[in-house]
Amino acid sequence: MTEPVALITGAASGIGRALATALAKRGWDIAALDCRDEGLISLASELAAQERRCAWVVADVTQAEQLQNKVRELEQALGPTDMLIASAGVGLETSALDLRAADVARVIDVNLTGVTNSIAAVLPGMLQRRRGHLVALSSVASFHGVPRLLAYCASKAGVNAFMEGLRVEVREAGIHVTTICPGWIRTPMTAPLHGKLPDMLELDDAIERIIRAIEKKQAFCAFPGATVRKLRILNWLPRSWQDALLARMVRQMPLDEG
Repeated sequence: MTEPVALITGAASGIGRALATALAKRGWDIAALDCRDEGLISLASELAAQERRCAWVVADVTQAEQLQNKVRELEQALGPTDMLIASAGVGLETSALDLRAADVARVIDVNLTGVTNSIAAVLPGMLQRRRGHLVALSSVASFHGVPRLLAYCASKAGVNAFMEGLRVEVREAGIHVTTICPGWIRTPMTAPLHGKLPDMLELDDAIERIIRAIEKKQAFCAFPGATVRKLRILNWLPRSWQDALLARMVRQMPLDEG
């Protein structure tokens, strides 16, 4: 009997790589995809040393046709995708005071269109087999627009909306849908923000929470609790209070400093 196959985008580093190694230890075969090959090569070597099967390809999640072809290669190597984890993402500062359309487009293209392209590459097979699990890495930044992170917040809010509608449509086909909304996690992408953000999570802690949500097939999981509560309370406040609190938060979070 073959092991289940998890296709993970953004698997070369950060959350994607950590999820790949954690799932491999739990018996999953790993189909790893990223736009860079360096991390994929070392990931495959690491999993091979643990006698776990891993196949990898280099692909850009923003290129739908290329992505579909590369996913077919992975499925030929390992078998059908049982679970997709759409983890590939970018986080660029996009401030209204220096708004560059190209930066906004890049963030939305990777974080939102990349998720939908990844789902489109595996969903027809899942529908045909009437089983599967679709997981998208969103963020608590989806709960409210944050100054200087305009495109990032918009992209993650879009992921949430897409996954909500998708979940209802595919439920009767036996396909589970999970949206994960972590807070700030200590990864290479957040390294410049070290010490400047509240409730920063260590990567190992975040991965355990994500894996638990996946194994329970939760529809939605947001953490840490303290950050989630603050954002929900923020949304209940008058708009003028929201704006003042966000302005103060951003003054304490100099994104352009190392």
